[in-house]
Amino acid sequence: MTTQLQIARNNTVSEQVKQVSISENVDAELIREEIAAGRLVIPANKLHLKTNLKPVGIGRALTTKVNANIGASSIRSTIEEEIEKMHAAIDVGADAVMDLSTGGNLDKTREQLIANCTVPFGTVPIYQVIEKRSVEDINEKIILEVIEKQAKQGVDFFTIHAGLLKEHLPLLEKRVAGIVSRGGALLAKWMLHHNRQNLMYDMFDDLCDIMLEYDVCFSLGDGLRPGAIADATDEAQLAELRTLGELTARAQEKGCQVMVEGPGHVPFNQIEYNMKIQQEICNGAPFYVLGPLVTDLGAGYDHITSAIGGTAAAYYGASFLCYVTPREHLGLPNMDDVRTGVIASKIAAHAGDVARGLKGAAERDKKLSIARANLDWKVHLEESLDSKTAERMHIEACKEIGMEELPSADYCSMCGRDWCSVRINREIREAAK
Repeated sequence: MTTQLQIARNNTVSEQVKQVSISENVDAELIREEIAAGRLVIPANKLHLKTNLKPVGIGRALTTKVNANIGASSIRSTIEEEIEKMHAAIDVGADAVMDLSTGGNLDKTREQLIANCTVPFGTVPIYQVIEKRSVEDINEKIILEVIEKQAKQGVDFFTIHAGLLKEHLPLLEKRVAGIVSRGGALLAKWMLHHNRQNLMYDMFDDLCDIMLEYDVCFSLGDGLRPGAIADATDEAQLAELRTLGELTARAQEKGCQVMVEGPGHVPFNQIEYNMKIQQEICNGAPFYVLGPLVTDLGAGYDHITSAIGGTAAAYYGASFLCYVTPREHLGLPNMDDVRTGVIASKIAAHAGDVARGLKGAAERDKKLSIARANLDWKVHLEESLDSKTAERMHIEACKEIGMEELPSADYCSMCGRDWCSVRINREIREAAK
């Protein structure tokens, strides 16, 4: 069975490449070349493709994509709630979804989520590996069984924490927040207990074999990502990144698709360096970043701190932004949090694409601006990233000024009719003809 990477290397354009080419309005041959070079991935499990998956491309040649995390815990949420969250995320533009469930029936949750998921679907297999056992008891056989089971269910990309090595652990001594990655912390605990190297690293070739069979994309996890801006770009983070560069090359040599995960909490002035050093070390493999959050002080508003960092990340080198919700660091997100987090990240991704001059990125902005200048409320609202929220606010404003019909307002309630610069400007343009 051949993978997307193997097909691309054979100078052949796959059906998935054709679909991404149409949706992105980008030449299929360029997409093929980027996949062959390892700079673009299409996470698409062969089994998920047979059901409801619409392929999505992730790489710098395309628009910056956004992922939404969902998942039930042992103390809160149900499968039905998580399906609703997933639909809400996709409805407002999430390009991919990850199930981070740690409670309930994980197999059933995953099965039902995938059955309802039309975008690439990811998981962190180590969570299920320790579902019914202590972390000290896990072994290679258990890991392979879980990963193959999830691949057979149709998971499109796996976060695999294989880059955190035993020799990296002493580098954590000076950290403020230590290890904030759940997968990284679990594997660090296993290494210390057994006084052995990370078994994910040692069994990496076996993992590649399963990924190849189902064409599951690696998302190489950053177990040592900084969880505080004080820890950003430290030697622990960079040491792991160098290992991720090695693993990227090894997986690609075997024909696997690979993207690399990155920080985390990063001060704004360090984002450019973080994006560029990853591109250098990992030979341009798509970079998948959590935010990054530019300050630690945004509890309750971390979708904003994340969007600020996400814009810079998208501009300087990231291909994939993981959303952050207002409830980050405080609890599991509800449906409104999910929507808010996705929209914030979509704004950041789009702003980054506009700033880097990606072909066609600013066309929608111009279309909306023309509609706004013409007081064409219908197009104005339709082109907004969150058109439902924009329409709701506009209708509320219309009611405040006694206008029930959406297109009838020739000014907004903020300025009033006499002070509306948009309406006055229209009069000036008409008079100047």
